[in-house]
Amino acid sequence: MEAVGVSTALSHWSGRRVLITGHTGFKGSWLVRLLTRLGARVYGIALAPVGEPNLFEVARIEGLLSSHRVADIRDTNALTQAFDEARPDVVLHLAAQALVRPSYREPIETFDVNFMGTARVLAAAGGVRHRCAVVIITTDKVYENRGDNHPFRESDPLGAADPYSTSKAAAELVAASWRASFRAGDGGASLIATARAGNVIGGGDWSADRLIPDCARAFSAGVAAKVRNPASIRPWQHVLDPLTGYLAVADRLLGSEEPQSESAWNFGPDIDGSDTVEAVVERACTAWGQGATFNATPEPDAPKEAEVLRLDSSRARLELGWRPVWDLDRSVRETFTWYRAYADGEDMAAVTDRQIEAFLAEVSPSSEAA
Repeated sequence: MEAVGVSTALSHWSGRRVLITGHTGFKGSWLVRLLTRLGARVYGIALAPVGEPNLFEVARIEGLLSSHRVADIRDTNALTQAFDEARPDVVLHLAAQALVRPSYREPIETFDVNFMGTARVLAAAGGVRHRCAVVIITTDKVYENRGDNHPFRESDPLGAADPYSTSKAAAELVAASWRASFRAGDGGASLIATARAGNVIGGGDWSADRLIPDCARAFSAGVAAKVRNPASIRPWQHVLDPLTGYLAVADRLLGSEEPQSESAWNFGPDIDGSDTVEAVVERACTAWGQGATFNATPEPDAPKEAEVLRLDSSRARLELGWRPVWDLDRSVRETFTWYRAYADGEDMAAVTDRQIEAFLAEVSPSSEAA
């Protein structure tokens, strides 16, 4: 199937009905504002937003939604009602227990949400009687990491060590099983793909035990940020880059004559977007400005995480026309511009929209061909 390019794919969203699971989270909130900017009708099912502050409330997301349903995706009745109300053309499944460290404390909960929750979403999607694309969002941590530092391709074997990563690999397997076992109208939707992204950054993430939010909290408080794993290498990207990739996958699914072949997609930065934690924090300090400092304090007994992760996104480039729009420097700068604006009391819905507009202005056929 020929790549149409991301700019063309994004032009197709006006009037589409989209159901997002996990729309109250960091990625989900950015996705709602992006989709409504593109003209989609957006419905959401998720737990109530966690923490104070949170992006869902700060960026006034609820007012953009056609429906805001607060419920657990493991609640079959609530999930069925959400699908019945939305009658979606596209389902973007983001709801998850999304952090490594809590997965060690609550492994059963993590598996239940990430594995069985995904199965329940796919079962509910089987009740949609029109053409509907389902994109399951997982992570770059689903791959078997043998420590050889090569960029992972979609064809590489799945495998993981910590409960979070394993639960997401299990979500990949349940999606593949559903795609192979069921056809639309036979208890399952056949238009199913998974999307794997690297470390995503952007304004409005206040999750605990996550590098960028930890830095933003420290800088705002005028104290040094604590960096636990300074030498770890990750593929860093602004949240808007993988989100546009997810939309390009869904658009391709809706136009595909052979949906069984769509399977999994990587969305990672260019090679220059992979860097050490310490190097990223140095950029963050520069972007924040005066008073931003950090201390590298490795934790010898910290939960195990892969030291190096890199993604090969050549399939998305070749078959979707997708490429990262903002490089690492720009991504960090835009992220901490957002946090500084919040600290200064600005209208964060407007700030978020301005960043979306700036990003979309740089998604063009010429940039995709570069």
